[in-house]
Amino acid sequence: MLSRLPKWVEYGAFLLALIAGSVNAVALIGFQHQAVSHLSGTATLIGSALLNPIPGTLLHLIGILLSFLFGSALSGFMLTGTSLKLGRLYDVLLIIEAALLLIAMYFLLNNHTSGHYFASAACGLQNALATTYSGAVVRTTHLTGIFTDLGIMLGGALQGKPMDKRRAFLLLIIVTGFIFGGSIGTWLFHQFSFYALSVPAGLCVFLAILYRLYSSRLMRSVEPV
Repeated sequence: MLSRLPKWVEYGAFLLALIAGSVNAVALIGFQHQAVSHLSGTATLIGSALLNPIPGTLLHLIGILLSFLFGSALSGFMLTGTSLKLGRLYDVLLIIEAALLLIAMYFLLNNHTSGHYFASAACGLQNALATTYSGAVVRTTHLTGIFTDLGIMLGGALQGKPMDKRRAFLLLIIVTGFIFGGSIGTWLFHQFSFYALSVPAGLCVFLAILYRLYSSRLMRSVEPV
């Protein structure tokens, strides 16, 4: 059950959702309305492009899809097991995500659309970073599943079923973080163009350092004397 997740999950979920929301806002504004934090729209565009194929466009969309898949695969390769716990390589993955965002920023500032692929890979990596634990799934790069879960919980509550308040709180935190991140990303892009991606990249580094310090401190506290 979600109640078994550690207390730090809420803080991490909010910051990760904020990062994803800001990256996706930059993508929607700067990538010709092409989202990168989720693939539903990309897959739909690929389907449309198949009927009226423009080779460059079709290959570009497929590249975004495969980049997201690559980021997810990298996360899956580095994270062994399905439990969400301290000591795993979350900090390393966050540093890699930051690097991917900075590479995306560099290419986009130089008018290379290959930057889209690195941004998509960063989102795929983050989406796979939070794993399944005791039947609970935490996703931070898109909200479709979040709102679906909230709707199911609301429907159950209307039937008189008990509501998992902590799970509902976590889902609302993710929604809030993603929306807030979208606002930040939009403002940053209008002010600094693609340099805006340096902010979510910096947040990834900050979160990685915070996680490593907290993890090391907690592990030292439980070591036998």
